[in-house]
Amino acid sequence: MCWSATADLVAGTCIAAVGVACVAQLRRVRDLPLAALPLLLGAHQIIESVIWRSGGGTGPATLAWAVIALPLLPLWVPSGVLCAAPSHARRRLLVPLAAGIATAVPLAYCLATRPVTAEIRGHTLGYVLGLPGSGLLVGGYLLATVGSLLLAGDRLLRWLGVLVAVGAAVCAALWRLESVSTWCAFAAVCSVILLGWTRRRPAEHPPS
Repeated sequence: MCWSATADLVAGTCIAAVGVACVAQLRRVRDLPLAALPLLLGAHQIIESVIWRSGGGTGPATLAWAVIALPLLPLWVPSGVLCAAPSHARRRLLVPLAAGIATAVPLAYCLATRPVTAEIRGHTLGYVLGLPGSGLLVGGYLLATVGSLLLAGDRLLRWLGVLVAVGAAVCAALWRLESVSTWCAFAAVCSVILLGWTRRRPAEHPPS
């Protein structure tokens, strides 16, 4: 989330461009889900710029934003980390993947059965869905996303996990104050880190 439609559009375009660079220099197919994550984050920001310009409310853009933010990301991140991880780290990564599945299923059900509404609150956008057991869902969401990065077995991805955890805490605090949303800045930094991660990945060796 950014603090205006223009900020969301500019940030989303830049983040998506980083995603294109990540995918363009991909060396191993199994790294594709993580390398493509900035493309998803960039699209997310661009969709939110549409919500800003429409004044919030319900509609296809609001639903698309919620689908990416809620059920998709807690599946995408641990799945991408698991695909890219070395074989010795994959067993422990099944835990955040299971948490992602357990979190995504009720979130997807809520989106399918309840309307989601976007509300402009100062310099932030708030999304109202009315989730039951939201504390457990937040815990599962963080375990799936942050936890998978911290357990990845790759130093750069572990640092990315720390950054995401700190960024989530800072952005949540600022969002509650309705002063300004800064997640787009953290998403941009995360995308640059993923670009560096993609560049340093070894090439895939053909089977002998």
